[in-house]
Amino acid sequence: MEAEDLYKTIFKPGEEVLFKDKGSKFFGYAFPVKNEDEINLALEEMKSKHHKARHWCYAWQLGKRYDHYRANDDGEPSNSAGMPIYGQLQSFEVTNILVVVVRYFGGVKLGVGGLINAYKTTAQLALEASDIKTKTINTEYKVTCEYPDMNKVMRVIKEKNLNVTNQILELDCQIFISVRENEAENIFDKFEGIYGVKIEEVE
Repeated sequence: MEAEDLYKTIFKPGEEVLFKDKGSKFFGYAFPVKNEDEINLALEEMKSKHHKARHWCYAWQLGKRYDHYRANDDGEPSNSAGMPIYGQLQSFEVTNILVVVVRYFGGVKLGVGGLINAYKTTAQLALEASDIKTKTINTEYKVTCEYPDMNKVMRVIKEKNLNVTNQILELDCQIFISVRENEAENIFDKFEGIYGVKIEEVE
């Protein structure tokens, strides 16, 4: 991807899609997921919805840096299902997403080439039927200051059009901001340069 601090994902499940080949039916689904528990729940849901199906093949990718993924052939010949689905996740450059393709066997074998094509096409249709959004990877900061310095802080926030996610105004002022990653260092330096103002990254 061109910008290092962008990622693409979906926020709601995509539409169900159907691909047919020689009597076999392939139903495709895309789900937004944040962790393996959510993945397992979605897979269980698919297995109960399609309890008469022969195979529930899937691939998922997690992490804003696209760093975790898995592909599963679920009994189909090796690399004929999971990897073609995962290939589409890469093509669409999406993460925090699970694509499941459910197969009902139609009595005619498709061969490995036919299976690869069917799983790839169904995954592609499922992603095309999803609302894919581009998001920025952000760094969260906590800016702390005394009340008299509050104006200086607010001036920077306004000038840089920063996203304030929370404010705690008690004995001192704590303002939480979310900054796009490639601007984070700049913003950090800006606040650190103001006398009486403390900035720290929030994990």
